[in-house]
Amino acid sequence: MASIEEKVENLIIKKIQELGYELYDVFYIKEGKDYFLRIFIDKPEGINLEDCEKVSNSINGVLDEADYIKEQYFLEVSSPGIERILRKEKHLQNNIGNKVEVRMFKPINRKKVLQGILKQFTQDYITIDSEGENTILERKNISVIKTIFDW
Repeated sequence: MASIEEKVENLIIKKIQELGYELYDVFYIKEGKDYFLRIFIDKPEGINLEDCEKVSNSINGVLDEADYIKEQYFLEVSSPGIERILRKEKHLQNNIGNKVEVRMFKPINRKKVLQGILKQFTQDYITIDSEGENTILERKNISVIKTIFDW
């Protein structure tokens, strides 16, 4: 059975592409007592407030009609930002050679946060070059991978 995130993604991806945007990711989460459906969109020249409003207005009715989410929720449409969470295979593939931060559930060499260059990945592992040394990390031990932007 598909998750709410997968159902929503399949429902809205074509509409978002028709508007000229890429659907980067979909998050459905509960924070406190509130539920949030977060839609992240992108385009080469970046995202602005008008882009978010255009997409929100375009998908709101489609989401209501599909009625996948039974709880009351807040719809948020935004850019994935400069420092992006990498959850999908395409996100990892597009960031080979880029600097990433990896947060672990369990420490590796007494560290729960590692930074380095994303070298490669498989279904079960990722490899980063951290301080000149290749470090292989089990994906099941990773809580979050995100890109790092050096300001």
